[in-house]
Amino acid sequence: MAESPTEKTHIASNEMMPMATHDTAQLVEKGAEAALDDSKDQDRSGIPGASFNIANSILGSGIIGLPYAMKKAGLPLGIILILLIACVTDYSLLLLIRGGELSGTTTYQDLVQATLGIPGFYFLSFIQFCYPFVAMIGYNVIIGDTITKVFERILSDDHVLANRYFIISIITVLISLPFSLYRNVSKLVKVAIVSIVLLVVLIIIMYIRVGTLHIPPTDGAWNFANFQFTESIGIITFAYICHHNSFLVYTSLETPDAHNWSKVTHSAVVMATFLSILVGLGGFITFTGYTQGDVLQNYCHTDDLANVGRVVFAVTIVCTYPLECFVCREVLENFIVHHGWATSPQPIQRHLILTLVLVGLTLGFSMSTSCLGIVLSINGIIAAVPLVFMLPTLCYIRLAEGHWYALHKVPSLIIFCFGGLVCIFGLVTIFVDPSSSQCDSKDLPYCMSDNSTALPTAMYTSS
Repeated sequence: MAESPTEKTHIASNEMMPMATHDTAQLVEKGAEAALDDSKDQDRSGIPGASFNIANSILGSGIIGLPYAMKKAGLPLGIILILLIACVTDYSLLLLIRGGELSGTTTYQDLVQATLGIPGFYFLSFIQFCYPFVAMIGYNVIIGDTITKVFERILSDDHVLANRYFIISIITVLISLPFSLYRNVSKLVKVAIVSIVLLVVLIIIMYIRVGTLHIPPTDGAWNFANFQFTESIGIITFAYICHHNSFLVYTSLETPDAHNWSKVTHSAVVMATFLSILVGLGGFITFTGYTQGDVLQNYCHTDDLANVGRVVFAVTIVCTYPLECFVCREVLENFIVHHGWATSPQPIQRHLILTLVLVGLTLGFSMSTSCLGIVLSINGIIAAVPLVFMLPTLCYIRLAEGHWYALHKVPSLIIFCFGGLVCIFGLVTIFVDPSSSQCDSKDLPYCMSDNSTALPTAMYTSS
């Protein structure tokens, strides 16, 4: 009988044990009859459903920053980096679950603790919490920036619905919070499918504007590579990271094993890579050097088709927000139980309190900024790169049989070293390049025509 995919706290054992052992412990604890009754009411994910959950986790706020990554890296190098990081993501996801099998652990935190000890546990807990927490803030920033422009167009600049603080608050309370209160990750499969379908609609809109919106390319727009390419690695890695919720999705599988997990990761990464390249190309080709961290900010607020795209993407963000909240909540729960501050399993009261605190904090922080580019860059380099490049590979190097320089560990060594270099040079680049923290929430100069905010008709071909 498969283990429930609901959020639980898993504390690593000192013994090596297979995944099924934890199921037996649950039966002993609850009683066989109660466990059977519970399992009838709990949904499980098939391979397609789990693939959509992983792909949806990848295709969150980070994908809208990929045109900006193209700008930082240069278009050809940007595409190469997307493909390279996609391969590393797929490989490290497989290593992560393999590491869990070798150590007898079923959470990322427990895996790192079993491999690197208590210091590793604290380091991972910090970055594994920071990444989805900052991502949730980014989601709110995007919602505030996109939906308000739509209402500015429909109503007026001074209408309450054009106030980003009001919009973020009302969507958080009415939509994001209720979805985040789910305790079963498999219940988000339908939400993930809706999110990806809407993302395809957004891509179609972007490519309509590629053909109809003509903005003269800026100087150096078609360079093969730019100095800020290390910064773009952080942004792309931020877009691809899904490792923080991989164990949640893995345990939600009907048959959680390495073979099925490889099918899930391959399908999800291929799907996400295809859509990511389309978004990166479409946004950068249209705006070149004008491209902002949130490419939707580049479209003029009077562009009705772009406003449809803004609404579509805002819905996809709302669909992705709960999955990140799942991870933040589980990290906190594991940390609390690990220190003996509370007991497991998690009661409904603690579940509600943690959810309300997390959603409330992200709501508060998201009110303080409207600049997404620097959020993507810093979070990508500080949190995403270690989570994707360094920790899964380091755990595998330490757990797998053979010397650290054994042939089957060489790919992991290369990825680990590359991740370390990206963190160092990426941070240096951010501090050296002042444009990293610059963004503009107002319409850009190409939107102006005779001192009005109307779209310049000269920029459009007849359609």
